[in-house]
Amino acid sequence: MAEAERIIGTPETPDDGGERTAAAGAPAGPGASGPAGAGVGSAPVGRRTGRGRRIAVLFAVAAFAYALDLISKMLVVARLEGHAPIRVVGDWLELHAIRNPGAAFGFGAAFTIIFTLIAAAVILVIIRLARKLYSFPWAIALGLLLGGALGNLTDRIFRAPGIFEGEVVDFIAPQGFAVFNLADSAIVCGGILIVLLSFRGLDPDGTVHKD
Repeated sequence: MAEAERIIGTPETPDDGGERTAAAGAPAGPGASGPAGAGVGSAPVGRRTGRGRRIAVLFAVAAFAYALDLISKMLVVARLEGHAPIRVVGDWLELHAIRNPGAAFGFGAAFTIIFTLIAAAVILVIIRLARKLYSFPWAIALGLLLGGALGNLTDRIFRAPGIFEGEVVDFIAPQGFAVFNLADSAIVCGGILIVLLSFRGLDPDGTVHKD
């Protein structure tokens, strides 16, 4: 967790778009010079406001992803579980309700408790690092991860066979692929977005690394 916070960092002078360019030899730390009248440890109002907006985006995306996952699972359990699969696109895509004790896409069914603890740890790390977030794209990516992790963790806690051992409701069944749910989709999309942002040189704190 400490390493993750080191990567996030705290920017000194993010602009209105939440991004700043990394420059060699730029002053940093408590001894760096700042705006007139700003004391050590203080943060400009604009910077605090920008951070607050990005935190709001993160939790709004997380809430949206979580709500979609929760509602879809409630509908699946009420109307699809125990019934024949529903064909959506011929033989290519079906809605097929199953209970999954493993991780995303059905992997690791023997390690339900371990995956539950990992999901809880991911949620705590994202919430803790949100206070140092200055990038809108990263806010969206982390929001997707948070919403997806919360969706599957809810199943782990509240569904049978018991607390922290609950089976996740999966229902999206493409031909020749594992059955998954909307929480899994949010996690994968968030992960892909993080990879793309990293390749572009954009850090969560808004720093843009130029080649």
